[in-house]
Amino acid sequence: MSHLHEPAAEPAGPPAPRRRDPEGRRLAILAAATEIIVEQGHSALTHRAVAKRASVPLGSTTQYFSSIDDLRECALQQLAEEIDESIARLEPFVATMVERPEPIIGEMLAYLEDPRTVHADIALMTSGMTDARLRALALRWPERLVERLSPQIGEERAVALAVLMDGATMHAGLTGTPLGRDELTRIMRALMTMPVPGSANS
Repeated sequence: MSHLHEPAAEPAGPPAPRRRDPEGRRLAILAAATEIIVEQGHSALTHRAVAKRASVPLGSTTQYFSSIDDLRECALQQLAEEIDESIARLEPFVATMVERPEPIIGEMLAYLEDPRTVHADIALMTSGMTDARLRALALRWPERLVERLSPQIGEERAVALAVLMDGATMHAGLTGTPLGRDELTRIMRALMTMPVPGSANS
């Protein structure tokens, strides 16, 4: 039997439109901005660079964020929240850090050995130095660290430890090699026993 009289197949219609996902696009833009800041520093952040990294139209960046400064601040805020998680991981070991510093030293080493975390922290520091509006974000990490440690080791030792971590972070970022466990342990033990005004051994 001939097939000449069979009806022709219906032509394929246009593909179904993809569902709009405004929040997904906003998060993609924010994620792209954070990665650019971590990899290249906050000064490298531009609408064009973010749009390219997020694979979105250039106009989308201003659709979801009012300005490049707004996007930069939101990205740094997200990085600060990621760094906050590292402080939370220290807290279970704070109460016993004088008698048993090894666990908290292990957490500090894990922090310093993570290039992304180190670069994120350095980005926060440099942004806080050049933009007064972002200074509170940059200071949040050391201030929270001092707040958590002061009841156990005193405020002066806590401040010294926070300064040590800032310096160790910059060292790891610049050299690509964090302090070793033995070196960090020696410094930590020296800080734990350093005399402070008003203490019994001052």
